This record gives sequence, C-alpha cells and structure tokens, in this order.
Amino acid sequence: MLRRQTPHRLLVLMGWQTPKSGRSMTEHNAGVARGNAPLNELLLAVGQSRDRQAFAALFDHFAPRLKSYLLRLGTDAGSAEELVQEAMLLVWRRAETFDPAQANASTWVFTIARNKRIDGIRRERRPEIDPDDPALVPPMPESADVMVETAQETKRLQAAIASLPPEQAELLHLAYFEDIPHSAISSRKGIPLGTVKSRLRLALERLRKVLKEPV
Repeated sequence: MLRRQTPHRLLVLMGWQTPKSGRSMTEHNAGVARGNAPLNELLLAVGQSRDRQAFAALFDHFAPRLKSYLLRLGTDAGSAEELVQEAMLLVWRRAETFDPAQANASTWVFTIARNKRIDGIRRERRPEIDPDDPALVPPMPESADVMVETAQETKRLQAAIASLPPEQAELLHLAYFEDIPHSAISSRKGIPLGTVKSRLRLALERLRKVLKEPV
C-alpha cells in the first residue's frame, strides 16, 4: 500500500496544489466553478485531457465520502485513509475508461474503492509467501559418504529379499512396496489371512538376521 498521507498531501506529491474555493477550472471547463461542475463532467475531463484541477475537485468531493464509507464497512481509520489514496490514484489512472452510459461517477468511484478494500482483505487472508520461511528451504544435499552408505544398504536389502523363499518375497513386496493390506493380499492370492501374516513374519525375521550380519 501507499504510505499513509493526508488527502491534500497526495496531491502535492503528484506535483499539484489543491485549488482554493472559487478558483476556476482549466480551459476545458472554463467558467465552471470548482465543485459545481457535475461529477460526470469532472471525471470525463480527467479522462479526456488529464485535467488536474478537475481531479482535485473530484478528490475534495470523494475523499471524505470514501473514508466514511470504508469506516462503516469496518475498516480501521488508518487503513481507510490508505485505501482512499489508492482508490483515488486509480481514478486518475483509469479515468479514460469511465463511460457515463454505463454508470455515474459516484458509482464508478465507489466501486473502485470497494474493490480495493476486497483486494486488501484477500492479501490479509492469503499473505505473500516468505521465501526465507524455513519450511520452504530445500533440505541440504546428502554428503558423498551418506549417499554411498545408503546405496550399500539398499543393495544389501535387495540381496536379502532375493534370498527369501519366493512366496515370502512376493508377499513382502505386496505388503511393503505396494502398501496393500493383509486382508487384500489374502483375497488376491487366495490364501488364508493367517498364512499371509505368518509368511510375512518369517520374511521379516530373515531380513533382520541378514542385515545384522557384518559385511
């Protein structure tokens, strides 16, 4: 969001001065006193010729009304003021898209403010991802020694499984590599559930014994 500024301060930062009461508009709106021109005409002047005094008049009219509107919606005072600055800056940038045949100036400006408030709520509910979050930092790669040791243990395990009786090795693969429940293995192989469990128990005991043996 923009840094918190007073409404007139925003105009100064944009390189303008707020016109004093009774000061005439630019040549585009010659003869129309500030604040008396219809809002649609002021907004069209901003969109068509980037009329700064017309925008200043719009700002003076809408800024306090937008803030009151946002406060009624439950926005705190500081955030409401920031949203007003953002909304009015969008009014300046997008004024050329205003079509009085589609909506009047008040509806158009208040819709921008409402959408800015919704965007702010969404950002609060779904904050930006912090790239420094430890949970998002990838794990450190394993050292060469650890990788070699892991590869050796994998080979020993594969050799130990290969040494099992075929019926035990098959059930071990189904239960621990395919993660199939014992009851499903019993149904698939057509053997009693007790037989499945006993074969798996024998297979695991054999593996423990082999893997405990020194290399």
